[in-house]
Amino acid sequence: MEYPRTATVSKFMTLERHIVEGARAHPDATGEFSGLLHALSLAAKLVWREVTKAGLVNILGTTNHKNVSGDEVKKLDEFADETIFKAMDHGGHLCVMASEENEDLLHIPANYPYGKYVLIYDPLDGSGNIDANVTIGSIFSVHRRLTASGKGTMEDVLQPGCRQVAAGYILFGSSMMFVYSTGHGVHGFTLDATVGEFLLSHQNIQIPKKGSIYSMNEGNFNRWSPEMQRFVQYLKEEDKESGRPYSARYIGSLVADVHRTLLYGGIYCYPGDKKNTNGKLRLMYENNPLAYIVENAGGAASDGRKRILDIQPGSLHQRTPLFIGSRDDVSIAEEFIDGKR
Repeated sequence: MEYPRTATVSKFMTLERHIVEGARAHPDATGEFSGLLHALSLAAKLVWREVTKAGLVNILGTTNHKNVSGDEVKKLDEFADETIFKAMDHGGHLCVMASEENEDLLHIPANYPYGKYVLIYDPLDGSGNIDANVTIGSIFSVHRRLTASGKGTMEDVLQPGCRQVAAGYILFGSSMMFVYSTGHGVHGFTLDATVGEFLLSHQNIQIPKKGSIYSMNEGNFNRWSPEMQRFVQYLKEEDKESGRPYSARYIGSLVADVHRTLLYGGIYCYPGDKKNTNGKLRLMYENNPLAYIVENAGGAASDGRKRILDIQPGSLHQRTPLFIGSRDDVSIAEEFIDGKR
């Protein structure tokens, strides 16, 4: 018996099925890439399980040490970092990994096979909000290795974002979402806990060309450049013809702020300032994967003067300013930063 192909069928599109059907479009696919994404979805569920009960067990709070970026490491950060590594180290999909929580490369254990991909990840973005029960998440980026075989090297990891073959993030909020792109649209899947599956909830996400929301930490206003200060004042000025003033929305959790911007449009900014000329956000772990997602949804991402995805990284923990969101809004931000307005 054949069932009609109605819109309700989309409710049965699981993340696993979506990945498999995407692989079928590439006859030369070996299954390595699909296996990598499957393993990531499992790691996400394991982290989510701990996030949902974090207030009930001894997993909140700090570990009393700082990571390489100088941020205090939370216990849940540590758990997420270890869980993602252990979920990904043995499948034969990867040659090397890099985590925002670790100073050096994370090599695949010698007793496991090496694959042709590289995984770069921020295990738990927004960890400063953990104890307040605010939305947090994991961010990931996938590259093809550059070296021919064997153990992965720094050369394999330090690639510009335009060479990513996939990127995404997992939201741990009122619901759990897995949002990813392989360069053919951006798709969001929400976990149905009753069946343990990610189901397609946001197909082919498209960010509005222009928005009406800005998101940034205005507590740093006095440390920003005059150009950045003028841009913020511009967003606040009333001009009905251009849709201003913009509304301010800031969660303080990058992955949550960018997710809202992706759905509703507008711009998220984390500029450099007098204290940190390159800002706070990491190019490899945060800016590149989020820029890849937003660009594949029709948006833009810039450091204020050039495209994020064109930046050649010089180190694992390199920082860059970030202006990301609707294409028109990012373009206007660049005009202000460059002194053209």
